[in-house]
Amino acid sequence: MENRKFGFAIIGTGSIASIHAQAISEIKNATLLGVYSKTKEKASVFAETYNCKVYDSLDELLKIDGLDIVCICTPSGAHMQPALKSIEAGKHCLIEKPLEVNLDKCDKIITAAKLKNVKVAVVYPARFYPVGKEVKVALDSQRFGNLVLGSAYVKWSRDEKYYASAAWRGTWELDGGGALMNQAIHSVDMLQWYMGPVESVQAITGNLKHKDIEVEDTVVAILRFQNGALGTIECSTAVYPGTYRKIEIMGTKGTVVIEDNSLLQWQFETETEKDSDIREIISGNYLSKGGVCNPLDISCYGHQKQMEDLIDAILMDKDPLVDAVEGRKSVEIVRAIYGSAQSGAVVKFS
Repeated sequence: MENRKFGFAIIGTGSIASIHAQAISEIKNATLLGVYSKTKEKASVFAETYNCKVYDSLDELLKIDGLDIVCICTPSGAHMQPALKSIEAGKHCLIEKPLEVNLDKCDKIITAAKLKNVKVAVVYPARFYPVGKEVKVALDSQRFGNLVLGSAYVKWSRDEKYYASAAWRGTWELDGGGALMNQAIHSVDMLQWYMGPVESVQAITGNLKHKDIEVEDTVVAILRFQNGALGTIECSTAVYPGTYRKIEIMGTKGTVVIEDNSLLQWQFETETEKDSDIREIISGNYLSKGGVCNPLDISCYGHQKQMEDLIDAILMDKDPLVDAVEGRKSVEIVRAIYGSAQSGAVVKFS
């Protein structure tokens, strides 16, 4: 990386903004310059905590000298407007997941970024943990043989206070969905990254605990991938006490099971010298409680590594690992699952 400092700013001061600020503080050539929120009182407290300046408007924030990257931490369905303004101002963007809550809004962000030639990355930190990268290397090396099954499980606990903590939570307009769009979309991203494009989905959803929200708190989906493999997604915010998220990738010549960011199983028909080291180093490597029952009980490690990836992309003029086009893919899958649950039909991808 170059010696020059990359200036960051944060839009929105919801709970995830603190993870962004912590991650920025861990990067030697990055500095947090400013914050903007519609609620100035919250922004003032945030600025005092993380030693940056409060700005009264988004327009003022975007005029900061030395500003390179804007972190968009507003509610999910309010990503597009600050993203478009930031892009128009020539600023690179790191947008919290999901990119947006529908494909039309996603496409507007993608188009704007291409026109202004700025980088947009979408926050999917699981891709940046060692176990995530090792599985991708094994897949790209064809170690699994033909892929057979890919499954993602996110069975977490959220109490009523969680949904009551902000008016946007649990709404179609600003949350974009429930347990699937908000909590499990990280695992949806990983599943499609590993297994490849989805051909069709069929799903059912329910509200088994949180009766006062518009969206689902539990979903089960069946997937068929373009390569012929099958898959499942199970997620909920209604269970007690909740478990670590889990991903299983199984092929004709190998199986990997990941729990949070640790390995439960790493087994292939043909062993390599590196396999025993991978099992030893990554097994039992939990950096947090994974957000199982507390959304903020997560590490900023993945966010830090993703920010460093975006900085590298800017310096080398290449696409970040999870650019806006990549970020759109998980939204498309989630929207298809909701469409299937609402219609009762199999939804096929074009």
